[in-house]
Amino acid sequence: LGAGEGYYTVRLAERVGAKGRVLAVDIDPGAIQRLGQRVERERLDKVSIKTGLPENPRLPEASFDRVFMVHMYHEVADPYAFLWNMRPGLKPGGQVIVVDVDRPTDKHGIPPALLFCEMGAVGFRLVQFVRKPELTGYSAQFEAVGPRPEPAAIKPCKLGADGTAVQR
Repeated sequence: LGAGEGYYTVRLAERVGAKGRVLAVDIDPGAIQRLGQRVERERLDKVSIKTGLPENPRLPEASFDRVFMVHMYHEVADPYAFLWNMRPGLKPGGQVIVVDVDRPTDKHGIPPALLFCEMGAVGFRLVQFVRKPELTGYSAQFEAVGPRPEPAAIKPCKLGADGTAVQR
């Protein structure tokens, strides 16, 4: 998600195996158009492209083993709606991988504690977390647990001055 012009799309297409496919989603029509040209030019037969919405990536239901969000999650204006709409796109046991930078959201990053809280509010459990200090970044892997909460039951998270995040 947040495919842009395809940097990670191309690399993932090389790794999905003989029967695997990659769906590249972005909300920017210009990026989608340029990615489409690249897919055609490089004959990336395993890649499909879709235009998403800011609050809904519009994923086909129960279709994905992995959903990747690389340096884009912090750009999502309404993470609860986005995650709630994304979750049905995962196959049972499917996972969400977020790669981002540990800094405030207004500085193009997201503190891990806030990410964990937001994901948890929509019913995702942290499976793995790896810090990359040399990049001031990290990767976090999540899986859906239990039923998807009703939107009215989702409590937003707030990052405290001490760096912990709590639902309000």
